Amino acid sequence: MNLTDTSTRTYARVAGFTFLFYIAAGITSLGLGKSQLSDLLLLLQSFSALVLGVTLFALTYKQGLALATLALTFRVVEAVQYGESAIYFAVASLLFSWLLLRGAMIPGAFAWLGVVASAALVVVLPLQLAGLFGGSMSWSSSATWLVWLPMLVYEVGLALWLLVKGVHVESRKLVASAQL
Repeated sequence: MNLTDTSTRTYARVAGFTFLFYIAAGITSLGLGKSQLSDLLLLLQSFSALVLGVTLFALTYKQGLALATLALTFRVVEAVQYGESAIYFAVASLLFSWLLLRGAMIPGAFAWLGVVASAALVVVLPLQLAGLFGGSMSWSSSATWLVWLPMLVYEVGLALWLLVKGVHVESRKLVASAQL
């Protein structure tokens, strides 16, 4: 095992843990309503978005530097944008999912779930801002649950995959060398 393989495994594990922490902090803050603890959880979620951006960038940049940089940028904006950060999350997720699929770094069907779930959010979230589907991020709307549930399944599954299996380094090297 060389240093690159060790670094890749470390980035994957940090990303996996951070996904789970991000999800737990987000769901917990929703349940708490407006409080000092929920504000702290939102701050921790912002830090998690930054960590996810950096670790996922490190894992995917060889699959497309421009797209990975753009996805990282959307994660940074998500971290600093308190109002409607979900759309930045969705676009970053779409780009990173696409890069994971493109590099065959995780199982294809699983990567496709991420692409489709993210794309659905990219379409529905602006429509909710425009007042459709119960308005902006209305958790009482079934449309909100229908588009967020596949994303939850994908992200929890991806987190566990990254923690246990990491990413396919061999596939990553082949795709990167084929692009030269």
